[in-house]
Amino acid sequence: MADAITAQGLVKRYKTVTALDGVDLAVPTGSVLGLLGPNGAGKTTIVRILTTLLRPDEGSATVAGVDVLGRPRDVRRRIGLSGQYAAVDEYLTGFENLDMIGRLYHLGAKRSRERARELLASFRLEDAADRPSKTYSGGMRRRLDLAGALVADPPIIFLDEPTTGLDPRGRTEMWEVIQGLVAGGTTLLLTTQYLEEADLLADDIVVIDHGKIIAQGSADQLKTQVGGERLELTVRDPATLLRARDLLEPLGVGKAALDEGRRTLLMPITGGAQVLTEALRVLDDAQIGIDDVGLRRPTLDDVFLSLTGHVSEEEAQQQNGRPPDPPPPAPAPAGRHAAADESSTGGA
Repeated sequence: MADAITAQGLVKRYKTVTALDGVDLAVPTGSVLGLLGPNGAGKTTIVRILTTLLRPDEGSATVAGVDVLGRPRDVRRRIGLSGQYAAVDEYLTGFENLDMIGRLYHLGAKRSRERARELLASFRLEDAADRPSKTYSGGMRRRLDLAGALVADPPIIFLDEPTTGLDPRGRTEMWEVIQGLVAGGTTLLLTTQYLEEADLLADDIVVIDHGKIIAQGSADQLKTQVGGERLELTVRDPATLLRARDLLEPLGVGKAALDEGRRTLLMPITGGAQVLTEALRVLDDAQIGIDDVGLRRPTLDDVFLSLTGHVSEEEAQQQNGRPPDPPPPAPAPAGRHAAADESSTGGA
């Protein structure tokens, strides 16, 4: 299978900060690549380079077989882009937004109107088609934004954190839309800081941190790197957590991770139920009370913690007892799609 997207040795520096440090990528046609990493890891910088909105300091890239640096206009004709924030004109209706984008793509007046109606139906926005988009919910605005990226029916789509700031229902709706695109054979490059999102949607996952790729593979392959099962328990008294760790680590195959705020211990093990039984016996002999205990398979959170030394942004916020941060206000829409806005390429 030919690669729809390739990148070799991408480097981008901002004065003393290296945003990308030699990134290589290959995305087969018809597949989904998930770029997973915390805020500031370099995910958006990669997307901006591949969509011709930013020039790298070093390296090369192709999209749909076209050189990103040498033929940026041809690249823009082949892609759709939905950025981190829903870049819709809030004073236009949903239909008018999509119709306008179709005309920017030079589809013609008739085809632009037809395509707008098709997409509004596909994204379940028909009932709101003639309402100003400023009256839309966050999830509706995100669906409208993604619909705009599909107006020209591009074979390759870039989605930069498409569910950031959405509530659980809105996120689920977006996942359904994305899964529909994948089923239709579209090639997707998806950036996300949500581990569940990458696990659900991506065929292949690239973990990036501080501008470097630190791991790559399917979700199952990445989980295998971390190892077998995990023993997870919650002690009743926070003062006993360190003692529990010292007693249980000899039963495991690696260091135990502690969360003192939640009174939990997480430790990689082999042996499953046998180790669990022995752990309960050891804690009972030491008179250490527990509120909860169980075995679980490794998750992408475990992978992320193992690779980077810290939990994901999503997990950190959940541990602090607060939902993920909403996005800041979106800037004024000035060139919402790469293919339709050649003036925003910074001279590319």
